Formats: sequence, C-alpha cells, structure tokens
Amino acid sequence: MSWSGRGAGGLGRLAPVRPAGRGTIGVSGRTRSRLPLTLLRRAVARQSPLRQLDWLLLAGVLALSLIGTLLVWSATEPSLRQAGADPHTYLMKQLLNVGLGLIFMLAVSMLDDRQLRQYAPLVYGLCCVGLLVVLTPLGSIVNGAHSWISLPGGFQIEPSEYTKLAIIVLVGMILGDLRRTESRPRIRAVALAIGWAGVPIALVVIEPDLGATTLMVTLLVGMIALSGIRLRWLAVLGATSGLAVIAVLNAHLLKAYQLSRLTSFLHPAADPRGAGYSAAQAKIAIGSGGLLGQGLFHGRLIAGNFVPEQHTDFIFAVAGEELGFAGAVAIIALLAVVLLRTLRIAARADDQFGMLVAAGIAIWFAVQSFINIGMTVGITPVTGLPLPFVSYGGSAMFADMIAIGVLQVVHRHRSVFS
Repeated sequence: MSWSGRGAGGLGRLAPVRPAGRGTIGVSGRTRSRLPLTLLRRAVARQSPLRQLDWLLLAGVLALSLIGTLLVWSATEPSLRQAGADPHTYLMKQLLNVGLGLIFMLAVSMLDDRQLRQYAPLVYGLCCVGLLVVLTPLGSIVNGAHSWISLPGGFQIEPSEYTKLAIIVLVGMILGDLRRTESRPRIRAVALAIGWAGVPIALVVIEPDLGATTLMVTLLVGMIALSGIRLRWLAVLGATSGLAVIAVLNAHLLKAYQLSRLTSFLHPAADPRGAGYSAAQAKIAIGSGGLLGQGLFHGRLIAGNFVPEQHTDFIFAVAGEELGFAGAVAIIALLAVVLLRTLRIAARADDQFGMLVAAGIAIWFAVQSFINIGMTVGITPVTGLPLPFVSYGGSAMFADMIAIGVLQVVHRHRSVFS
C-alpha cells in the first residue's frame, strides 16, 4: 500500500491510495461506459453529418428499394421453384445489393465538396478504362451489347452505370468553374465539357447501348442548358445534336435489333410475337392488375414468366399486375418525392457546381424513370434502362445509391455554409 499527501512535499493528512482492482471503477472503466452515450451525442449534434442529411430523400430511396426487393422476389420465385433452385436466390442477392449500396451511399455522403471535386477525374478515368475493357474478351455480351465485365464468382460489373455519374460530376466541374465576374460559362468551357463527355459516350455507342447513349447525351445537353449559356449557342447545340441523330440513322450504324425495337415502338401491332412481344406482354400484365392488383406472388403472367426480363427492365409490369394501379401510382409518387428533393437540393445549392451536379442527377433519374415506365406501357422504345432503386441489378443499385450520396454532399455543403 502506498501513501499520498496534499500540498508540497506530501504535507497534510495522509490517505491510502488503493490500487484499482475488483469492485473498483477506474477512469478507463467510466470512459468505456460513457462511450456509447458520447457517440450518440456526437451523432445527433447540430454539426453532425447525420443531422445534416436529407432524411426525406433517404426515406423515399429506402421505400423504393424495399418495394423493389419484394417485386424482384415475386418475379423470380416461381421460376426458381419450378427449376428446383432456391426460390430466395434473387431475394438475398437484391438485399445484398441494397445493403452494399447503402454503405456506399453513406461513405460518399461523408465526403466534402472539395473531396468530391478531387475524386471526379479519377472516377472518370476508371469508367473510361472499364468501358474499354468491356470491348475486350473480358467483356460479356448481354442482349447484343458488350456492356458487362465478368468477374470470378459469377459477379458482373456494368461500367456504363457508373459513367453516368462520372459525366455529371466532371461536366459540373467544368461548367461550374466560373470567375468572380462571370455569370455563365464561356464557350470554351462548353466545348471542353462536350469533348470530355464525348469520350465515354463514344465508347458506349461502340458497345452498342442505345439506352445508355440516349441518357448520357440527354444529361450532357441538359446540364449545358442549365449552366446559363446564351440561347443562340444552345440552339446551335440542339441543331448539331439533331443532325448527329440523322447521320447515325442514315449511316446505318444501329444494329438490327435496335432498329426492330424502334419499329415495334412506332408500330406495336406489326410484330406482336417478335420485336414487340416484350412490350405487348408488359401491357397485358399491367392491364390485368386492375385497381388493387392480384397480390404479390399471385400474378398469373408473372408466375408464368410471360414477360421477358420481368425482374430487371420490366419490373414495373410486375408492380402493375400484382400491386395494381394503386401500387404503380405509389411507386411513381415515391419517385416524384426523390426527384422533388433532388431539385430542391439543386435550387438551394450555394454554387454553380453543386447546382449542376444535383440538377444532372435529377435529369438522370427523371429521364431513366420515364423511359423505363414508358417502354412498359408502350409510349417509349424498349431500351433496356432499369427503373432506379426498383429493378434488380448490382451495378445499377450501387450507381443510384452513390448518386444519392453525392446529393447529400451538395446538401451538407449548403447546410454548413448557410
């Protein structure tokens, strides 16, 4: 036993200093007991990144992901059961996709505005490398396009999904780099944005992926229009884009299956058992759902696997038959919530870069949702674009979730400096 005294030289009343042992609580013990409470206080503090997230946007994304997981399960369970396979295979895979996507989203949302700009060129370069790799023997052909990279273990990566976000952030950096005396980007910046974005777009054309190409071109033109360039330059850009489309059609650069899809869209009754089969079956499935649907796992056309790609491209047909008009409207309403929150973030961004990035993501989600739902009901061509947060697929889910993380970065940047 040792002794300690108060004052200099140990003068004063002496008291024993008992060693920490059983039955005593040392400083480290109290610290450990208070650690969860300390972490909780930091998490809910005013300047905590979690407090600054757009939780309504996150709630809409989570609701869409939950509904999509149930629809994917319902769309794949009957065929897997008939084949003698595990009927929960796609359910577990989609749950894994959603879980990993949420992790990626939270990781990206913890970045700041400066880091987002720093990583943009690296992500752009990796996407271009990925688009080159799919054109090599390492790439896999799916539905006539070299869009996938096969990995060990049966996993696949679709680089074009991540390229959408890479184009958005890079174009936002170029067009958002304004001088103090400038209110709109110079024509040199616009030409630079078109040049950099044109490289991955050209690689996607070579695959060829008509849906992704259409979406990327729409993203580029939309962001340039929102950047504030003069109307005459915007008119020149629009005319040039129109001439490019005409040149592609006249040069017969589109594949035969792409032309058949366009033809079946314009004349849906011309080939109902060929190119127009998918769209025709999807419309029948939606029409058979009625107001409240036939219930999950009770859709006859879905259980019979009459709708091709019903867990990916035509997932909205599953919703129409099994959840009915009410369920389809609920999905559209949740997509509207996500779009409105995204536009709100864009409108309240405190710089040109943040506004353009958020607006580009809004264009991405809006156009892709419109095309996907439109091809299901027969008002747009069948292009193979998935429904954001609802369709099955790892690359699409990861890219969508990372985009939500980028939106949270723009939102937090505004919250910190407001």
